[in-house]
Amino acid sequence: MSRKYFGTDGIRGTVGQAPITPDFMLRLGHAVGRVLRKTAKRPTVLIGKDTRISGYMIESALEAGFASAGVNVLLTGPLPTPGVAYLTRALRQDLGVVISASHNPFADNGIKFFSAKGEKLPDAWEQAVEAALDEAPQWVDSASLGRAKRLEDARGRYIEFCKNSFGSDLTLKGLKIVVDAAHGAAYHVAPDVFHELGAEVVAIGCKPDGFNINAGFGATAPAALVEAVKANGADYGVALDGDADRLQLVDAQGRLYNGDELLYVMVADRLAQGQRVPGAVGTLMTNMAVELALRSRDVEFVRAKVGDRYVLEELAARGWQLGGEGSGHLLALDKHTTGDGIVSALLVLQSVCRSGRSLAEQLDGVELFPQTLINVRLSAGQDWKGSTRLAEAEAAVTAELADRGRVLIRASGTEPLLRVMVEASDAALAQRCAQRLAEAVAA
Repeated sequence: MSRKYFGTDGIRGTVGQAPITPDFMLRLGHAVGRVLRKTAKRPTVLIGKDTRISGYMIESALEAGFASAGVNVLLTGPLPTPGVAYLTRALRQDLGVVISASHNPFADNGIKFFSAKGEKLPDAWEQAVEAALDEAPQWVDSASLGRAKRLEDARGRYIEFCKNSFGSDLTLKGLKIVVDAAHGAAYHVAPDVFHELGAEVVAIGCKPDGFNINAGFGATAPAALVEAVKANGADYGVALDGDADRLQLVDAQGRLYNGDELLYVMVADRLAQGQRVPGAVGTLMTNMAVELALRSRDVEFVRAKVGDRYVLEELAARGWQLGGEGSGHLLALDKHTTGDGIVSALLVLQSVCRSGRSLAEQLDGVELFPQTLINVRLSAGQDWKGSTRLAEAEAAVTAELADRGRVLIRASGTEPLLRVMVEASDAALAQRCAQRLAEAVAA
């Protein structure tokens, strides 16, 4: 069944343009409610949101849609995406709903859903919702309407959950940490988590006005964090994105650590504690240096398609716990069912506190391979997969790189472009090989 509304991570788009309109959101709430009522007599859904001004409109429309289908609603107000996932599970709700467009600018918004277990829902569930959207509404009578109420202290409950992911024998005392919440959903959560664990906290990006989410702050704009860490003489800086499910981290020297490096630190910390780590999952874009470093420590490494959803699926299939993307979307499934920027930061800082070694020291010897990415425009109908010339060039480049690098060629999902990426231990080698492949595509 083709998808009309759902993408790889829920429904997302520009506010005021289909499907991010109030009439569609009412229909969506009603359709989801009908799907829920097939397995529950009186379901309750928990709805959280980020700080976009459009969240009020979408929340009200969804609330009406759910009520019209006989579904109760519990509203948390602004709360990080992983906070909604946690509370859905902890409070035994039937469904978690997040109103957010994550790291996108304020003009966008979207909807994500979590199961009663706080996990992403399967394709079959999304297909059932798509089918219900195509059907005529079935409004319940007045006696069967759903009710809505506010959840008291959703913020406080989630703060305690985050703190509990940090070693009970450890403290952040003595560390000065800059916390950047991107003017997003964690603005009133993240600073308190780090403060209550003992850190001296400098908060930036924590004054949302409905329009400034992700604007010049947060994980997608880490320059503000680097500057603040240096200006305040801080030990570390933590930057989250608008819905706080991804992380960027900076040290006192202004060095920025991406998700690939932080995943390695999380694995290394467990190994140092004597825990067994059978494997970790990255993506097609994960830097090869991290893969080699993990394998040198007898930790198997598997690449999933780009997207946290695919990383999660691979972890679940293998029964592993740790995975992530270079963007800073990290997963520790023994701590949470979904990516959580605050929890990930605490797991990394826990390694610093426990070992007494800085991040730079823990990553000594793990030098990220240089990457060269060239976008090659494709002509209409161009069969790049069937190109003998490209296949021969790729085979030659792969042989030349041997164990010093790798090739990734993939089509853009939004533009008529072929993305040619070469990663190698030597920057000049990566550039030369990527150019050779790009020329083979264009020929």
